[in-house]
Amino acid sequence: MPKTFQTPRFLTILSFLLVLNAQGQRKQKEESIEPKTTPKLVVGIIVDQMRYDYITRFWNHYGEDGFKRFVQKGFNSKNHHYNYAPTSTGPGHTSVYTGTTPAMHGIIGNNWYDKESDSSVYCASDTTQTSVGTDSDAGKMSPHRMNVTTITDELRLHTQMRGKTIAVALKDRGAVLPGGHTANAAYWFDAGKWITSSYYMNSLPKWVDDLNSSNYLEKYKKPWETLKKIGEYAESGTDNNAYEGLFDGETTPVFPHDLPKLWDKNGGYNLLKSTPYGNTITTDFAIEALEKESLGADNVTDFLAVSFSSTDYVGHMFGVNSKEIQDTYLRLDEDLARLFKELDKRVGKEDYTVFLSADHAAIEVPAYLIDQKIPAGYVEWKDIRKDFDKFIEFTYGTKDLIKSFSNYQFFLNHEVIKNLELNLQEVQETLAKELLSYDGIDRTYTAYQMWQNNYTQGIPYILQNGYNQKRSGDILVVLKPATISYSKTGSTHGSPQIYDTHVPFLLYGKGVKKGSTVERTEIDDIAPTIAALLGISFPNGTTGTPVYQALE
Repeated sequence: MPKTFQTPRFLTILSFLLVLNAQGQRKQKEESIEPKTTPKLVVGIIVDQMRYDYITRFWNHYGEDGFKRFVQKGFNSKNHHYNYAPTSTGPGHTSVYTGTTPAMHGIIGNNWYDKESDSSVYCASDTTQTSVGTDSDAGKMSPHRMNVTTITDELRLHTQMRGKTIAVALKDRGAVLPGGHTANAAYWFDAGKWITSSYYMNSLPKWVDDLNSSNYLEKYKKPWETLKKIGEYAESGTDNNAYEGLFDGETTPVFPHDLPKLWDKNGGYNLLKSTPYGNTITTDFAIEALEKESLGADNVTDFLAVSFSSTDYVGHMFGVNSKEIQDTYLRLDEDLARLFKELDKRVGKEDYTVFLSADHAAIEVPAYLIDQKIPAGYVEWKDIRKDFDKFIEFTYGTKDLIKSFSNYQFFLNHEVIKNLELNLQEVQETLAKELLSYDGIDRTYTAYQMWQNNYTQGIPYILQNGYNQKRSGDILVVLKPATISYSKTGSTHGSPQIYDTHVPFLLYGKGVKKGSTVERTEIDDIAPTIAALLGISFPNGTTGTPVYQALE
């Protein structure tokens, strides 16, 4: 009889103890949850002129430790887009790192007509600075035209400037803009040397001087041959075709490209920029910086910003369907694997976070599309301008209404318009309608429309995000799909069309959830995603939102 009563009592006590234990474990688990991830190092990678489909097109040729590590062990945003135009290098790098668009950050192009100074300006130029590491003007750069902070700035502020930021690229703008206003250093490549600006330092560190004075670049002064047998490159067009440009001294655009023979006629060491070896020397330098600057060596998070520029040079010369672009990406895959290996060794496999994106994508060569019976074409701005000037003179009695043209935008002379007692809005609309009648132009918009409307989708939404009220022009022009103003060889970019906006966004490492999404994400989402992961302030102009699906 006692056993009959003791068993339920025992079970009751046991259940009570189990509940208490479970509650204690849950409470302990909840208390251990931190609102941030603290990698020792964040690595930001931008691949210049990378279309998203380069991942899928060349997939079977990639090794396991480059692009495939990102996709298979990290997070892949498959439907990632630029949400502004024009799409080019300066605005692209800035938008990735600021979490906003040119409407806010102010970098509206690589170059643009500046209304205040009545002159053309370059996105990273700064005449108040001096070159460091060269006697040329190539180092007179700074981020002073960028109006807002970057994710690299916010990390520096969050760590009381203890966390380091080092930025590296062949192109000055590919290093200066990602580095932000507070970078410890930004380095770029000029005539066989890594250089910088007095904005960051008065002299190069010894390790950079030593690298520059060594002859390590000589091993890249060799013929550019395909990494694999060229017959295996079935994912690209024929090697010899009419859609590719030529190095000076070449008669056909075919492999192998004899770099030693072409050296003097193509800028010496600068020739390496237009080959995959440019990406490899960028990787060399990034790895050297990783070691010599002790990045990721302690528990204060550092940031290494790396931009691979050669993909853009190769794309512009040979086009997105060339054997050259395929070989460049297969070799870049090896460079990524080499960088991952060094990060694993020097920082630790579980102690760093990496993201990869692009500053813009690119168009198929229109001449090739035309031969495939796909609508495409070319426009000559000088021809358009000739007819446009005639219309303006006939309508208003003067050609002086146009002040400048840049980045698909016409800038009007407001003083002349005022003196003629004309209505600015009416002039904008009249000229926009005239431009719409020209071959190759698909649509036009006015500054007045950009000011008065709030577009939420489509081409006008993209244009408005690229429209900066203080810096942009009066009339915005959009060319027809697959229509460009460029040479008949090679690929370019700059439009709001989807072939220029669809780029990768890959994440890997500490704090990143394995998976993918086909929901639309946009370029200004990258910086807030990294900020949310790190638990730091968003860059102060942020308009994007974190890609929450990618975060643990």
